[in-house]
Amino acid sequence: MSAALSGAVDLSALKARAEAARQQQGGSGGQAAGGAPKGDAVIDVTEATFQAEVVERSLQTLVVVDLWAEWCGPCKQLSPVLERLAAEANGAWVLAKIDVDANPRVSQLFGVQSIPTVVAIAGGQPVDAFSGALPEPQIRQWLTSLLDALRDRLPGIRAAEQADGEEAGPAEDPRFTEAEAAFDRGDFAAAEAAYQRILDAEPGNEQARAALAQVRFAARASRIDPDAIARAEADPSDLDAQFAAADHEVAQRRVEDGFARLIAAVRRTSGEDRNRAREHLIGLFDLFDPADERVAKARRDLASALY
Repeated sequence: MSAALSGAVDLSALKARAEAARQQQGGSGGQAAGGAPKGDAVIDVTEATFQAEVVERSLQTLVVVDLWAEWCGPCKQLSPVLERLAAEANGAWVLAKIDVDANPRVSQLFGVQSIPTVVAIAGGQPVDAFSGALPEPQIRQWLTSLLDALRDRLPGIRAAEQADGEEAGPAEDPRFTEAEAAFDRGDFAAAEAAYQRILDAEPGNEQARAALAQVRFAARASRIDPDAIARAEADPSDLDAQFAAADHEVAQRRVEDGFARLIAAVRRTSGEDRNRAREHLIGLFDLFDPADERVAKARRDLASALY
């Protein structure tokens, strides 16, 4: 359970209201009001259906709650990734989408400070959470860790995985399987080599190119000194310290701070140093969807700093 949510959540708080609403609606039936059929990998949940669709369902399998809003740019980046991963899981876990504007009590229940916020629910209680639009490899790693930890506690996970194994689905690309497995176990060098081999054979493979950028950043971020920001603040002229601090900020989901730090470095440098700062910033842009509002703004600020 993340420190931000630890002790702040009591999922039973909605039970009375949910039960009363279900009785007024004549029972939950095979499909909860406002929700999707029970078998779907992605369901829309309201305050009225929260108890049945999230709490009760989590007694059997992992439920991942996506707290989002229509106006939230990062939500529009993250939600499609979660929906695709939920569909790929074939029932091993369920994605429950909750519009915080339409269901404010749920966001209050979780003590949400920002969106998107994603909370994993198992056995009727939250077990882990993160905020912000994480890169897909990190989300995959997070889900894999959760499923591994909960498989023996939640019978629905193992049942879904066994059923999936009995179905003859399309074969996965073993090259990507190798790379993703290496990333999941934290072997960044092996993951980078695997993705590079794909690109050597298929230079136009955008999936491998994007994944390679994520792996290289994850490897770099894993080596950052936690005091990087303090060192960068102490000596603004130390360009390598600025790079490390920006990487640390992006890894901590303070994306705008990391971008702003490097744009400031571009403004106060010239020549080769300015080019290095610009290239490092562009490399960070590659970690995100080009349509991400934060990237679009930073690109405009970079153009202003350069010209």
